[in-house]
Amino acid sequence: MKKTLIAATSIALIALCGQAMADEQIEIGKKIYERAFGRGCGTCHDIASNPQLTALIKAGQLDRAKFEQVLKEGKGGMPKAIEEIMKNKAVEKAGYGEDQAVDALYKYLETK
Repeated sequence: MKKTLIAATSIALIALCGQAMADEQIEIGKKIYERAFGRGCGTCHDIASNPQLTALIKAGQLDRAKFEQVLKEGKGGMPKAIEEIMKNKAVEKAGYGEDQAVDALYKYLETK
């Protein structure tokens, strides 16, 4: 019984830790979205005539790999954004590398 209780408690703690990490990732993604280029991604992407990132991601039309490619290479009127993302204070504070920062932004857009 005691071993079962310890195992259950350990599983619960691991789950809570994982949720806290996911919440942190989403929060950092939100900060990237709100602050990139000093005015935020939404300045362009929340305008109906421009690509709607949230809708494209949720519809499965913009996968993580393509999203990262556009951030790194730019596309059409979209400038390369990865350097701006990496300058974000939340990204720096968390010690995120490029992959982690892109993951955070993508995860935020999935939940937005």
